[in-house]
Amino acid sequence: MEIVQKLSERPRRLLYLSTPNETSFETVEEVPEYVTEAIPYFVLLMGLEVVVLAAQGKQLPRANDAFSSISAGLLSLLHGLLFRAVELVCYIWVYDRFFLISLPWNSPWTWLLGFLGVDFGYYWVHRCGHEVNLLWAGHQAHHSSEDYNLTTALRQSAILKLFTWIFYMPMALCVPPSIFCVHNQFNLLYQFWIHTETIEKLGPLEYIINTPSHHRVHHGRNPYCIDKNYGGTLIVWDLLFGTFQQEETRVVYGLVHPLSTWEPITAQLCQLNHIITTAWRIEGLGNKLSVVFKGPGWEPGKPRLGCKEDLPQVESPVRKYDRSVPVSVSAYVWTHFTLILVGYLYLSVHRQDFSTVMVLASVLYVCFSLSTFGLLYDNWKFSPVMELVRCAVFIMACEVMDMPRYLVLSPLSALYVVYMGSSLLWGGLALQRWRFTVKGHVH
Repeated sequence: MEIVQKLSERPRRLLYLSTPNETSFETVEEVPEYVTEAIPYFVLLMGLEVVVLAAQGKQLPRANDAFSSISAGLLSLLHGLLFRAVELVCYIWVYDRFFLISLPWNSPWTWLLGFLGVDFGYYWVHRCGHEVNLLWAGHQAHHSSEDYNLTTALRQSAILKLFTWIFYMPMALCVPPSIFCVHNQFNLLYQFWIHTETIEKLGPLEYIINTPSHHRVHHGRNPYCIDKNYGGTLIVWDLLFGTFQQEETRVVYGLVHPLSTWEPITAQLCQLNHIITTAWRIEGLGNKLSVVFKGPGWEPGKPRLGCKEDLPQVESPVRKYDRSVPVSVSAYVWTHFTLILVGYLYLSVHRQDFSTVMVLASVLYVCFSLSTFGLLYDNWKFSPVMELVRCAVFIMACEVMDMPRYLVLSPLSALYVVYMGSSLLWGGLALQRWRFTVKGHVH
């Protein structure tokens, strides 16, 4: 039994089935990176989901939508290369200075209190993320997918945690930071597996825990789905506070006003830009503050959260955003996207070996790469030029830093060849397009 328990420990974390003995630590430094350790299981389960969806005759994940989701997840992690997690830093600061009771870190009751505290805090973080426009500006990125599968779980906000740390601060008056750190990760891990259409309702568990059925409702843009089912691990908070909704008619996913781009940085910042421009144009200080702190649907003369009657009905048939690109372009994007992911993982593991300037330059390069890949999927006319520039920047970086790229069979030499070939490819395509354009103007 002990061997079975040890072997099943990491998979059990995805379902919040770890025990206090396995996951209680005295200091924050001892707490494992549970989310990073779960990455292989994310990949395995996403592959398994494709098999199950095919067997069920349901829509498979689209390559462009999956890219958009995973790139959003990567964007949400990049700040971790430069700064410590805002939530954890603030929590430790409050705990060290203002704690009222020092609960024992190794008590199962402390662990249970941490579980309930984080889940309760998450309910209000999540609810305010939908009901406060400034917080919705961060959270809307997670809802921007018009598909619903395990890749959608990775579509995280890069800016939301800058605002939401305050919701967990009451816990810092008594719960040790190490316990908070454990449950903050587990609450996120649990929500991975509920982003799927392969699992139907789970009987009596539907009244206790958050399930795929409940979370499908939460991601729906049908009028009956809006502002429902905010729970993280438990659904009881929604039952208590009147925000619970059963899954009824077929759920249509995405934003009420869907995005028309695969470019991930736009997906992260579009609502924030909308808030700034709206607040600038609207008259009156009260109205300006209302644009920021009331609901996304608020307008002058309307309730705080707007009017349900203003919600557009779901069209039939449902039309999802898509731009036709050749399979070869999609394969190219995913090849280079994979190289970027591997580079990020290497940089995160060996962070101490790089200067802050080098890390910052790498973060900016990753952001530019993700933006370029998204615009390639959008079939934007200038995206080939952007990709040519991106590949050229990598090659110039190798030259400037005098990297040992000429060593036979070294990973860097292989990368150098890939990027050099890609530069020649996009350079040729750009030249061909330029000649075609010039010829058209001449005629």
